[in-house]
Amino acid sequence: MGIRLLKPLDAEEYRNFRLEALKNSPESFGSTYEEEKENPLETYKDRFQSAKSFTFGAFEDEKLIGVVTLVKESKLKLKHKANIFAMYVCPKKRGIGIGMCLMVEAIKKAKELGGIEQIHLTVVSTNEPAKKLYSSLGFKVFGKEKRAMKLDKMYFDEDHMVLFL
Repeated sequence: MGIRLLKPLDAEEYRNFRLEALKNSPESFGSTYEEEKENPLETYKDRFQSAKSFTFGAFEDEKLIGVVTLVKESKLKLKHKANIFAMYVCPKKRGIGIGMCLMVEAIKKAKELGGIEQIHLTVVSTNEPAKKLYSSLGFKVFGKEKRAMKLDKMYFDEDHMVLFL
């Protein structure tokens, strides 16, 4: 297994992987399959060329099996922060450290960027494996948002977590 930053050439594979994630774990993401299925490949190609967004992919035998995105804040008073988004490992590959490796790379990138003092993320409150992973890396819960997301008639609370670098 190897981890690297995704490039514009990875856009199609990423898009397919992202849509799979949205189908398999709809409660884990703010976006929905229906919203993203119409996104053109250029959406992802542009994202992978951005100076403030960094998407890491975990690959096994050249196949994408996990992703995470680190996004720097750009407003003057928020530039000391970055956020983790779109963390996902395919179900068959969970529990063997891929998520940990992805997060370590994202944290390392945040440190390399300079000026980033804290990394934020949100996680569905009932997602114990993810919360355990983030906690093991030093992230601390600093708040809970009740009914943060609503899917059909079901609500999901989210824990807000931060890692101070």
